[in-house]
Amino acid sequence: MNNFIKIRNINKKYEKNKTIKVLNDITFNFESGKVYSIVGPSGSGKSTLLNLLSLIDTPNSGSIDFLGNKINFQEKKYNDEIRSKKIGIIYQDKNLLNDFTALENVIFPMLLVSNNKNKSISSARKILSKFGLSSRINHYPSELSGGENQRVAISRALINEPEIILADEPTGSLDKKNSIEIFNLLKKQINSNRIIIFATHNRFFANKSDC
Repeated sequence: MNNFIKIRNINKKYEKNKTIKVLNDITFNFESGKVYSIVGPSGSGKSTLLNLLSLIDTPNSGSIDFLGNKINFQEKKYNDEIRSKKIGIIYQDKNLLNDFTALENVIFPMLLVSNNKNKSISSARKILSKFGLSSRINHYPSELSGGENQRVAISRALINEPEIILADEPTGSLDKKNSIEIFNLLKKQINSNRIIIFATHNRFFANKSDC
């Protein structure tokens, strides 16, 4: 068994006017080469768990291991490097930069890692072409359809060839046809050295995952 990601006794709560416990003693092993779905109603903690796995948020207690290495949540700079190089994140609302073209949105994560503009442009063109967007690379998000924007978002998440892909309701704002297209496109990105974890309300897509 290849325990690609291990979470142990994860707890997360938020303190506002009262204590809100979101995750309670969660333990699970994620194996590489598989697609996982996290299913539950709004407010059940799906996005919170993804934020912890992406190292954006910090648990109140418990541990997360990536490939046998325990994450130290105090080492923020190192964790930022892990996120930029090893984790690709896809959001429900795409989270694209509106003043940037499709090409520029996809280039950005690679520039942060390599600072090689020519390589970043070449890689972005290739991945956008792979997803059927070669004729749309100079269009802004407002000039693209919902399905096209989500393909741009997937391209951006994959540009650095991450080992971990996290998707938070990646089809939640799309119609059925585009939802199926995006899900199938996302699932094709799995390989033996990669893991995909997505949150969804949709049982249809959840049932198509490995776990």
